[in-house]
Amino acid sequence: MDLDPDACHRALRARDGRFDGVFYVGVTTTGVYCRPICPARTPGRDRCSFFGSAAEAEHSGFRACLRCRPELAPGHARVDSIPRLVRTAAAQIEAGVLDEHSVDTLARSLDVTARHLRRAMEQQLGVSPVELAQTRRLARAKQLLHDTALPIATVAHASGFGSVRRFNAAFRRRFDRAPSSLRRRTGATRHDDTIDVQLSARPPWDGSALLKFLAGRAIPGVERVDGDRYQRSVAVGPQRGWISIQAHPDQGKAWLRLTLGLAPRLADVVARVRRLLDLDARPDIIDAHLGRDPALRDSIARHPGLRVPGAFDGFEVAVRTILGQQVTVRGASTLTGRLVERFGEALDPSIDPPPAGLSHYFPPAEVLAKAPSSAVAAIGLPARRAQTIVALARAVVEQRVELQTSADPDETMAALCELPGIGPWSAHYIAMRVLEWPDAFPASDLGIRRALQVATPREAQAHAARWAPWRAYGVMHLWSR
Repeated sequence: MDLDPDACHRALRARDGRFDGVFYVGVTTTGVYCRPICPARTPGRDRCSFFGSAAEAEHSGFRACLRCRPELAPGHARVDSIPRLVRTAAAQIEAGVLDEHSVDTLARSLDVTARHLRRAMEQQLGVSPVELAQTRRLARAKQLLHDTALPIATVAHASGFGSVRRFNAAFRRRFDRAPSSLRRRTGATRHDDTIDVQLSARPPWDGSALLKFLAGRAIPGVERVDGDRYQRSVAVGPQRGWISIQAHPDQGKAWLRLTLGLAPRLADVVARVRRLLDLDARPDIIDAHLGRDPALRDSIARHPGLRVPGAFDGFEVAVRTILGQQVTVRGASTLTGRLVERFGEALDPSIDPPPAGLSHYFPPAEVLAKAPSSAVAAIGLPARRAQTIVALARAVVEQRVELQTSADPDETMAALCELPGIGPWSAHYIAMRVLEWPDAFPASDLGIRRALQVATPREAQAHAARWAPWRAYGVMHLWSR
């Protein structure tokens, strides 16, 4: 990553939070690397080396600062300039793919060779896939040691290490101390049945508006929103449990609590929550760009840092989108709740007792793909819409449609529109939330056309062209009026 050292040092001197997660500074006299918001005394320019990632700083021999805690820095969203292959690979590594699979397996899933993937990542990020994965494992472990009182073995397991011995050895090599010594420096409160993880957002972050959006679309039995707290059931692979997110928009952070049963998938859960809350967006750049349009200026002033709500589970949001066709938001939630009650797996209250209101897991694509469309229609759907849900489920199971952030937006939207009952509006809405495509724009949306005071989707497209490449954020501002 190309960085202007003088500009970085000016930002460092100002402790400008907008650069938190954009670069890191290694101090040659101490061997420590920091975030640009570190409260420590600012080093002179001649003592600083600047890096685009924590992994690159550690690859160059620097160790993480214990004061500003680089593992809490916000990451990078799609708006950051990283080639698609590297961005996709890095996102999957962040979600823990290399905790269970090899680099060869990851490369094959991306249709490249392992050698090509290593070369691309080293060129763009300065580290190999294995080094990036190790940095993320140790960052997760360090955060858990700081913020929880979990046993060392649980920390090692939740961070992706196969054994405590390997974890201890890797931690000593990286931080020149044992994990237990860091634990003694903290006064974390112990929760025997849950794990607490702090998540940071690049400010400003209008988390209240985002949760209000999710509250209106919460799935009965699966999700519950109470003020600035979001709760949901979680089924990831064989792991079952629930999560609770307490948002602190004024502080630019959120606390994630998850049950111990989800510990083996901690990295995956954290990555999904970051996508759901759109924590890695660049609001400074996005708001400045969109604010040039008078049609959005007032909303941006009222909602600085407004985000596009993502998806904890892509298939879930896609089904909810279909159920929302030609009905009210409340009506769609009611139908989705019936679908969950009919086809979803019930939570076992004797294991990790869930918060009130959570009773089921959302049915996976494999279940709905086998369901007769007549059984789906029995929840109160027109026959054709029930057929659309079953067709979507089968397309996902057969891998004809990929509802992941790594999927190509144009290809995925085209594949969605080939299914009966899915048109451009649904495809673009799914792209906004499931694919995290910042330039998605459901031009036929009546609310958008009314807000822009235009009569046709083509006129809406013409007006929103100036918002590219962040038209999805412009949509959220129009919907927040």
